[in-house]
Amino acid sequence: MNKKIFSIALTFIAVALVHLADAQQPKKVPRIGFLGAASPATLPAGLEAFRQGLRDLGYVEGKNIALEFRWAEGKRDPLPGLAAELVRLKVDVLVSGGGSSATRALKQATNTIPIVMTAGSDPVAAGFVASLARPGGNITGPTLGGLELSGKRLELLKEAVPKLSRVAVLGNPDGATYGPQMKEMEVAARALGLQLQPVELRESSDLENVFSAITRGGAGALIGLNSPEFAFHRRRIAELAVKSRLPAVYVDSEFVNDGGLMSYAPDRSDLFRSAATYVDKILKGRKPADLPVEQPIKFELVINLKAAKQIGLTIPPNVLARADKVIK
Repeated sequence: MNKKIFSIALTFIAVALVHLADAQQPKKVPRIGFLGAASPATLPAGLEAFRQGLRDLGYVEGKNIALEFRWAEGKRDPLPGLAAELVRLKVDVLVSGGGSSATRALKQATNTIPIVMTAGSDPVAAGFVASLARPGGNITGPTLGGLELSGKRLELLKEAVPKLSRVAVLGNPDGATYGPQMKEMEVAARALGLQLQPVELRESSDLENVFSAITRGGAGALIGLNSPEFAFHRRRIAELAVKSRLPAVYVDSEFVNDGGLMSYAPDRSDLFRSAATYVDKILKGRKPADLPVEQPIKFELVINLKAAKQIGLTIPPNVLARADKVIK
């Protein structure tokens, strides 16, 4: 009997020692690599929304999750190297912090580490996913919406400036979605009786010369395409558009907060919060190939009446009535 009791006691001790050893083993802290095409200053609300989204899901930076940031400062050339650097760190998930150029760099750097987009344009047109419902590879996440947004912004510009006939389009021809965005806009322009004036905006562009070219071309308004250059020079572009007395519609409400006329876009903070939920699902074992790409369902029209006054434009009542937010 004593031998039996002794054997049971030894068993309990052995089990306790195993549990104690497991408890003393440091748990692996997941690492998230974040590649930004522009700079932290261009994404203050988005970054905070991403971090808050992680906190809401129980992640505490420095305790049970680690974030590695790399920024290209609005230049395309550093992106491949920065993407490769994050891959070498053997992070668990990669996050593309704005724009298709960052996503493309990550895609070229790895086909195994999961990649979460945050605010890219149409990922099917860009070749990142097979379909929105079944991405099929290692990329998924929320997007800014389809290419039809470019046409919608052009419609709003025409409504705001009824006599408009020629629109300058700022974009980088090297961008992954430049061609599809331009095609969509050309279709909308024909329907609206507008002429488009493509103007190149590259990372080395002198913005004063860019706006001189717009003026010389006779454009009566301005619209920009999604690109890291457009985001990185956001404040200066908004200033020059007002100085040139050009009505402009932008891809992000931050342009309007920085003095631009108006924007039509989803709330990027919502997209970044959503990106945190994708990260969580992947860390818990879900595969990007099986996580549908999320498209925004709500779009906000933001109008800056102060900017309108500065350029001498009266926003028509029917346009103003549709605004979700008006800056006075």
